[in-house]
Amino acid sequence: MTDKGLVKPVGELALNDVAAGTATQNQVLLGEDDGMPNFAMRRFVMGEGGGMPLHTNLVEHEQYVLSGRGRVRIGDETHEVKANDAVYIPAGVAHSYDVVEAPFAFLCVVPNAPDRIDLVEAD
Repeated sequence: MTDKGLVKPVGELALNDVAAGTATQNQVLLGEDDGMPNFAMRRFVMGEGGGMPLHTNLVEHEQYVLSGRGRVRIGDETHEVKANDAVYIPAGVAHSYDVVEAPFAFLCVVPNAPDRIDLVEAD
């Protein structure tokens, strides 16, 4: 854990392909490797035609949309979200993303806890 604070130039961080996604990349902005004790902050960027299939995670997601527009399915409801919208996805609830206007980018804050992505068969 760091007790001095931390500033990182995000432009120097690698964008990594998300294996389960289409035209989807992410960056870990702050996480356990930085000494964050409770949460990880990530940035996701989805390009034209991009998205993530229906899946669950073991941890909750708290998100803030930075740019673009997307459709986010949470359980049985689908929401169209845009820049300056906040999104909450409870742990264990099936969710998916589809790009409406690229680049669709958002911050995602999750607890530093064991997590796993499980793909769900679409109904």
